[in-house]
Amino acid sequence: MQDRRPASAEPAVPIDPWDAPELTGWRRLPMHAVVRPDAPRVPLDGPWRFQLLPTPRTPLADRWSETDVPGCWTVQDFEDVHGVRDLPHYTNVTMPFPDLPPSPPAGRNPTGVYEREAAIPADWAGRRVVLHVGAAESVLIAHVNGTAVGVGKDSHLASEFDVTHAVRPGERNTVRLTVVKWSDATFLEDQDQWWHGGITRSVHLYATDPLHLADVGITAVPGGSLDVAVKVRGGAGALPAGWSVSGLLRTPDGILRLPADEAFAQANVASERVSDFLGEARIRATVPGVRPWSAETPHLYDLTVRLHRADGSVADESCHRVGFRRVEISGTDLLVNGVRVYFRGVNRHDFHPLTGRVVDAEEMRADLCLLKRHGFNAVRTAHYPPDPALLRLADELGLYVVDEADIETHDHAHELADDPRYLGAFTDRVARMVLRDRNHPSVVVWSLGNESDHGANHDAAAGWLRRTDPTRPVQYEGAIKDAWEEPQSASDIICPMYASIEEITAGPHSKPLILCEYSHAMGNSNGSLADYWRAIESTPGLQGGFVWEFRDHGILQRLTGDGAGRPAGPGAPADAYADGVTAPGYRWAYGGDFGDTPHDGAFCADGLVLPDRTPKPAMAEHREIAAPLRLELTPDRREARITNRQHFASLAWLSARWHIGDCGTAPARLPDLAPGESAVVPLPTSLLPHGDSHLTLRVTTARDLPWAPRGTLVCAPQVVLAEDHRDLLTRAGAVFAEDGAGAVRLDDAGLLRHPLLTAPPVLTLWRAPTDNDEWGGIAARWRAWGLHALERTLVSVGREGASVVVRSAYATDGAGTVGHEQVITPLADGGLLVDETAVLPDALTDLPRVGTVFETVAGLDTLEWFGRGPGETYPDRCAGATVGLHRADVDALFTPYLRPQESGGRHDVRRFTLTGAAAAPGIAVHLDVPRQVSVTRHRAAELTAAAHHDELVPRATCVVHLDAAHRGVGTASCGPDTLPAYRVGPGTHRWSWTLQPL
Repeated sequence: MQDRRPASAEPAVPIDPWDAPELTGWRRLPMHAVVRPDAPRVPLDGPWRFQLLPTPRTPLADRWSETDVPGCWTVQDFEDVHGVRDLPHYTNVTMPFPDLPPSPPAGRNPTGVYEREAAIPADWAGRRVVLHVGAAESVLIAHVNGTAVGVGKDSHLASEFDVTHAVRPGERNTVRLTVVKWSDATFLEDQDQWWHGGITRSVHLYATDPLHLADVGITAVPGGSLDVAVKVRGGAGALPAGWSVSGLLRTPDGILRLPADEAFAQANVASERVSDFLGEARIRATVPGVRPWSAETPHLYDLTVRLHRADGSVADESCHRVGFRRVEISGTDLLVNGVRVYFRGVNRHDFHPLTGRVVDAEEMRADLCLLKRHGFNAVRTAHYPPDPALLRLADELGLYVVDEADIETHDHAHELADDPRYLGAFTDRVARMVLRDRNHPSVVVWSLGNESDHGANHDAAAGWLRRTDPTRPVQYEGAIKDAWEEPQSASDIICPMYASIEEITAGPHSKPLILCEYSHAMGNSNGSLADYWRAIESTPGLQGGFVWEFRDHGILQRLTGDGAGRPAGPGAPADAYADGVTAPGYRWAYGGDFGDTPHDGAFCADGLVLPDRTPKPAMAEHREIAAPLRLELTPDRREARITNRQHFASLAWLSARWHIGDCGTAPARLPDLAPGESAVVPLPTSLLPHGDSHLTLRVTTARDLPWAPRGTLVCAPQVVLAEDHRDLLTRAGAVFAEDGAGAVRLDDAGLLRHPLLTAPPVLTLWRAPTDNDEWGGIAARWRAWGLHALERTLVSVGREGASVVVRSAYATDGAGTVGHEQVITPLADGGLLVDETAVLPDALTDLPRVGTVFETVAGLDTLEWFGRGPGETYPDRCAGATVGLHRADVDALFTPYLRPQESGGRHDVRRFTLTGAAAAPGIAVHLDVPRQVSVTRHRAAELTAAAHHDELVPRATCVVHLDAAHRGVGTASCGPDTLPAYRVGPGTHRWSWTLQPL
């Protein structure tokens, strides 16, 4: 039957690429692992013409502004021609708009249009020309000279387009990149981070011969087996005859030439696996004497893969750094090169306080070097594939990587996990990550994504992955979250998040258990990190975990002048922040600070480092927990045992010195130990004193390393040689006054008055709630009990000999009355001995602290203390500090957590002094037993009331807390609360201290 329809009977199918979940890309080239550092290239980073439209359908204006690529328009300054005002928006789970999958908002959908000219060299004529866009959030539509060249989705992987047909070599060509912020893909990218928009990684054009390498896959294992799988294409047409491949491997003994595997080619012919347009070849070799790659010993070999034309000339080449290593699972152990390793990991987002999602290679190196210096050996790329530069750095510096696909459907998790409209997107995102990153030895585990429930789409992606790369295990928390041991195909690892110590040690387990997230680092946090690692190192099947997370996501915000309320952006002055503190006129912004709603407040401030990469105290805690060696006294306490706790390296990269208080230092000779070996070494007898003494082995790098210069602190293990058991007055060098009852001055309320104090010592049960206290619901109980506003009533004032006895009652709100007694006795040197007792009713089951607070006169600016230091410590986070004599400016004691809260404490303090100018009086305080002490410029009530640090005004005086008991910090903002051993309960609490003038 004759078709009578006109030639154009079927119109073009109308489709909006931002509202089509089945469309993952259009004319986008397949992902590959070819690396061409020397290919002809036209960089396109820098200024572009720019318009930010309110929707993708809004017409362009005649007037353009300008902005830089790469960049997030949400933090950049530009002329907002259309008045869109699209600023950063933070949510954790909830989508930033009410629309339901798969359709994004129609009324407001910020769309950036970037345009610039590119001069294409004339000698590119006849070559294949490719446009590379490193990443765009979230849909990219590319045009060259007015011709649509392709569409890409996935905000964290590159899109490449063959633009050969659209460019004009020898002329200036117009490149337009349109980026639509919200799309069907946005529902797959609901990660816990700021929402941005823009082109966030580098853009360039490059040229190849029409005959080119389409992909290179490398498998290299200890023993020297090297297998290189090569795919070849010939441009738009058939492959030319006579092409071939070869390889060059640089080894310590010279260059090894690697021919193609002819047996593989013959087998393809025999099995009829020869294509006209896709060539396949193999290079196989056994390399003698290879040194395996591991995080401790990251040995790399330079490999060049070449594609030859029929005449032998080189048409294309790809350069790689190869690490010979094997990853496998045996029972409940994940093995690297046959060895069970610990994953001392951290989750890392792409983040910078000025540029948002844009992070350059220098910043990435700084991130990873800081992690290495603090004992981390692994990174989970939460929750998307990183810039390839990060993986190259991980290969070089030595870090295990869990590479995670850009899939998180948190707000609509179970619906999308089984939605067939998103099947292609799930598989595409996993596949493109694997194809790009599989040649990196640092990548040891693939992750199917994060917090997206578990459904058929995950299983489909896992099936593709296992077929393509059987050399690495696969993990996915969503597959095991409801039943750790239940058989399933999406996770080879039990990888829970925020499981308690009790839960992870309740095995036996059927697979390796590695926590994908634990020890949530929000504010003053990471309590019980040492307890976790004691459990991990003593329980079969447990192999570590990944702390959440590396960096606080505080964006620098302008508070004054032009642009007040906006991000400071890439143009912020160099002195806008330092050491975690912002300069006047700026602050660290979190959710809601840009008018964003809905939002999740400061939940984005949950890193081990502050926004400017200043380490929080928990970093020192981890460094000591992850120490490469262990120091113990022998049973007779006359020698020390040193154990190499590493998996692959000796101790040759380390040097050490003994330190003991004021007695000096002595060189320490580390024994030559293989991993796991121990040896006994003599103690430095010349340093051993009498009395309270702690011997520290300060271990540093013995030479310059890629991640640390010579002399960088690695760890400082400490052993106790002797403890001072003398009574309080003897240690304070004090005696009672013979006739000093009149030296105790009280006011009408029975409160002590002292010339060096501006506020008398009173009982306190309150601390400025930490983020864990607030988000965990603990602070709500404290407020309900009225602990922040206790009402004191004087009960009596009496005398017992030379002592004055003050009894008071503190009324709570419905939880009973706290009885408090102070016995104040004058000392001969003008000082005072204060003995205190607090009796807490049973209803006060869980308290922040029990102790004393007072304020000193102004001018006391230096604290010297004997206790744990030098950094901040709390009862459940003190492994990273050594006991000794420490000294610091009072202003430096306070940790500027993004949201003001309890901060600056020092644990196990025996004594301290506060001094000022040489001629000014100071004070000395001795404590009956080691206690929790803090000295800051802020009252707890002031910290409680403030939302940002710019609201705080430091006092000239010192606010001093002496705690008989202080609650641990825990991780209850997202995870377990502090362990019962670190909680403060009801009953009778007693403590004593001396206050002496200096």
